[in-house]
Formats: sequence, C-alpha cells, structure tokens
Amino acid sequence: MQSKTILILGGGIGGIVAASRLRKALPREHRVILVEREARHVFQPSLLWLMTGNRAPENISRPVDALGKRGVEVVRGNIERIDPARRAVQVNGTEWTGDYLVIALGAELAPEAIPGLVQAGYNIYTLAGAEALRDARLNLREGRLVVLVGGVPFKCPAAPYEAAMLLESDLHRRGLRGSVSVAIYSPEPGPMGTAGPEVSAMLRQMVESKGIAYHPEHAVTRVDPQERQIYFTNNTTAKFDLLAYVPPHRAPKVVREAGLCGESGWVPVNRFKLETKFPGVYAIGDVTGIPLAIGKPLPKAGVFAHEEAEVVAHNIVRAVTGRGDERTFLGHGACFVEIGDGRAGFGSGNFYAEPKPQVALHPPSRWRHWGKIAYEKYWLFRWF
Repeated sequence: MQSKTILILGGGIGGIVAASRLRKALPREHRVILVEREARHVFQPSLLWLMTGNRAPENISRPVDALGKRGVEVVRGNIERIDPARRAVQVNGTEWTGDYLVIALGAELAPEAIPGLVQAGYNIYTLAGAEALRDARLNLREGRLVVLVGGVPFKCPAAPYEAAMLLESDLHRRGLRGSVSVAIYSPEPGPMGTAGPEVSAMLRQMVESKGIAYHPEHAVTRVDPQERQIYFTNNTTAKFDLLAYVPPHRAPKVVREAGLCGESGWVPVNRFKLETKFPGVYAIGDVTGIPLAIGKPLPKAGVFAHEEAEVVAHNIVRAVTGRGDERTFLGHGACFVEIGDGRAGFGSGNFYAEPKPQVALHPPSRWRHWGKIAYEKYWLFRWF
C-alpha cells in the first residue's frame, strides 16, 4: 500500500478529533500531521467558568504536543498560505503537501472591526479575555454590566446568554446584585433562533427570570471607551460600567485568500460528507457555512465540529484502506446551557430536519450542571 499523508489544519475540537481518529485507524506507514499555531489546546466551553473564577487556565487546557505520544506529527507555526488545488500549505516558510487536507481552522475573531470595542471591554471568547474579565469583575461594586454580541454568526450560540447568567449569579453570590444591573444587547431577533421559536422563547425566559434585561435587534456600530457608551444602528445607545463581549467572527484570512470561501463568507461543503470543491480537501467546524432548510446556517459549535471530524476521519480511512462503509454527517447536536447557581439546561436535536430543525431545550437542573462538568473532564482526559 502506498504511503499517504493527511494534513489537518487547526488544533481545536475538530482538528484534535480528526487527527486522533486518523492516527488510531491508519497503519503507521501513513502520516498524520496536525498544524497548529498555539502551544496549548483550550477547551473553549470552560472559558465561561474561568471568567467567574471557577477554573484556572491549567484546568481547561492541554499541550498540543501531547498528541505526539499517539503518533500524530505536530507542526507548530503560522499557516501563511493554503493551496487547496495542490493540497499544500506553507507554515513558517516551509511547504507541506498531503494526499488529503482537512481544514479545521475555526473562526477568526475580529474585535477590531468595531471601533473602540477592544479598548472598552473584555473578549469572553479568548483565554486572555476571560482571565482579564475574571479580575475586572471584582472591581465592579455598582453600576451596569453589559454583555454585547458584536455580530452574527458567532460560535456557541448560547454562550453570551450563559455568560450573562453566570455573571449575574456571581454578583448575587458576592452580595452585589442589588447594586449592579445586568443587560444583554444582540443583533439577533431572539436567542438561539436557529433552534426554533420555542427554544428561543425558553432561553429568553431563563435570562429574563434572573432580572437580566434583554435587548434584541441591537447591532453595534462603535463603542466609546471614555464615555463607556455603545452606539447601535437603530440610533440608540447604552451605558456600561463593565463590558463583556462576543467579537465579530469571520473566516481566517489565510482561508479567504485561498479562494475557499463562498458567498456566505465561509467555506461551502457537502453537508453530509464535508467535502469542499477541491478533491481530497475537507472543511469541518466553525470555518464552514452549511445552509439549513430554514435559510439560516448550521450553528457554529464544538459538538458539530466533533461529529464532522468523526465522519471525515472515517471516510478518509475508508478511502486509504478500502475498508468499511461510508459515513455521513446528519446534523445532530446537543449542548448544555449554564444558568448559574449550579444549574444547567440541555438542548438537543436534529438541525438537518425539514422543513425546520427539531430541537428541544430541557429545563435547568443540578444534575445537568454536573453533566457538563463530567463532560469537561471526559473531553480533556479522552483526547489528551
């Protein structure tokens, strides 16, 4: 059997799963190479616990080089160019080519796209931002805490609502809830709209039942750090004393420059097999744009990246070895929704269902919160 090389770009959830599955299933004469810029993989869902002081960075991250113990070749560096037609990438001046290429580079966060945002607030989607917010929240004794969604789409659709509820719970625990108000501003017409009106209404009720003011259809144009004021396209403004934000998302620059993106601004793929228009090139996770029957895109979430990685890895193994049946991604997903006070809800369903996604949101409970903790521990143990 001729030796094959599989290149996986990105060490997030999708990339880690794809590399691990491929290495386990393929004979050792085949190379599995993971290209990643960062030294440590951060389990993104746990950033919400870090920002409230319930986790430390070392609790929720693992060294990417640990995959080397399983036979995955880890290449650390910046991806400077992708040539999808040749299945080639340039990393720190060195070119790597593969027989198969899996693009799992996620979404590029672009807070600088909104004037004043970086200077005014804290990015809850990065480790540094969550750490800084963890410390800054302790200085807020009175005033107004705002969670701002900078644009759509964004990964983990429940995250800004979880952030607001966890921060509200933290204020309550520290005896400050009476002197600090909490509000959410989002360009969305409702939370988690892709999951359907019933789920959206349930999540909104969870938020508002905690006394959090929810302001939908507020698209930010700029933020004034000195005046601590947010300006919106509907000609309204909002004051804040502490600002936590979800930054605008876009496909990574190197992906855009490679001609991989479609009209949506994301990488179009076969919705069942995750193939791009280039033979032997796949894209998984947040970097993709997969339209649903309702006209909205599949949400960007780790659960989808994970399952897409499983499908792609299996089908590459089948292509290389000639063994097994083809697998397809069917759009099923689930996530926990933390509401604070040691409780969490749980949403799950089929996003590929027609004429609309079939998704249910189960009410918060303590055992669902413990389920999320158990999953965090499982993930970090299982894949590292």
